[in-house]
Amino acid sequence: MTEPDKEPSLIRLHRESGDTIPVEPLNLGSRVRDLRKARNWTLEQAAGQAGLARSTLSKIENGQMSPTYEALKKLADGLEITIPQLFTPPRKAQVNGRMAITRSDAGEAHPTATYEHELLAATLTKKTMLPYRARVRARNFEEFDGWVRHDGEEFLYVLTGAIRLITEFYEPVEMRRGDSAYYDASMGHNVISISEDDASILWVTSLA
Repeated sequence: MTEPDKEPSLIRLHRESGDTIPVEPLNLGSRVRDLRKARNWTLEQAAGQAGLARSTLSKIENGQMSPTYEALKKLADGLEITIPQLFTPPRKAQVNGRMAITRSDAGEAHPTATYEHELLAATLTKKTMLPYRARVRARNFEEFDGWVRHDGEEFLYVLTGAIRLITEFYEPVEMRRGDSAYYDASMGHNVISISEDDASILWVTSLA
């Protein structure tokens, strides 16, 4: 099928609201320095572990030179991490203790022609995933304005009734209460109810 791209209104509204975590560029020098200090190593000790000259490591930490791949490999080996971990920003050490409780049928409603979405944990900002419950109204593919597709990955869990998960690259799959699916959300996908009553599902969408 060659239906046009389409992003669910709930996810689009969430993205347009700016409720995402900004990604800051990584400063490699600062990252290397933080990793060294976390091990309580001096420049000399870290340079010795990595098999690099002290002056070379100092220049890397101060942003005065861009290390070659060989130097990066030596750094990673010396720090006992992988090269990708050199470029992975550290997670915050502190626990922020965030939590949100959503009572039954108390979520933020976002009805559409094919689904009745209920956004859960709506009070939390800067989430890395978007949880919502959906009542599936649609009964056939033609009720949709083309494929639904968006960035990230998605988890689907059938709460009540039965559905058919229709995807761009796989045969349609019938699913019933308790069944679940995890898939690439950039792949075209739609869900229709195949039970007498509207089915209900839990969706969790990553926002990375």
